[in-house]
Amino acid sequence: MVIRPLKPRLEMFLRDRGLLAKWAKAKKLFEKDIRHTSLNVELLEPKWRAIYSFRLDKKYRALFFIGKDGFVEILQITNHYKKA
Repeated sequence: MVIRPLKPRLEMFLRDRGLLAKWAKAKKLFEKDIRHTSLNVELLEPKWRAIYSFRLDKKYRALFFIGKDGFVEILQITNHYKKA
């Protein structure tokens, strides 16, 4: 699957937090194999919205959806949280 270029605000988010190298690595893994275990891809709730996430590192995740054209659009990069 091919990831569309990031929006400028997302690139700035990555740059400001020193995540550009982690983004490049995760993007490469994702485009090669979306099921790669280190990405930990998840379908988020509510499932009918078809929004997924994959891991950049233990702290950050990228939220995305798959368009009808088969390309992946990154919606947001967020702090990852775990339910207690």
